[in-house]
Amino acid sequence: NLEAKTAQHLIKDYIDSNAVLQTDKSTTFSDLSDCIDVHVREISGTQEGNFNLKWVHIAISNLKKHLQTYHMISERMMQNYLDEFCYKLNRRYFGQKLFDRLIIASIYPYWHDCG
Repeated sequence: NLEAKTAQHLIKDYIDSNAVLQTDKSTTFSDLSDCIDVHVREISGTQEGNFNLKWVHIAISNLKKHLQTYHMISERMMQNYLDEFCYKLNRRYFGQKLFDRLIIASIYPYWHDCG
């Protein structure tokens, strides 16, 4: 849900209190002063807000499209799918060095143990 209490609970649990959080001016993120030190709120309809939040919206829509390719994702495996998406997103500009980086990454076990 998009209630402010839910957002506060999630931010307290999963985001470091020293982090800088940039959000739109949704009422969901209205009062986060006790959860986080720096909270930057922007109206997404303005030119500045459109520029700053544009790539966030693109990444979210790409994530939704990525998750739709898999059917019946269990909660237990969701973190692995999110990690895979982040890995691909962060390495999209490697180009010729992608294979070399993939070999290096395969040496280190990043895949979570699912039990």
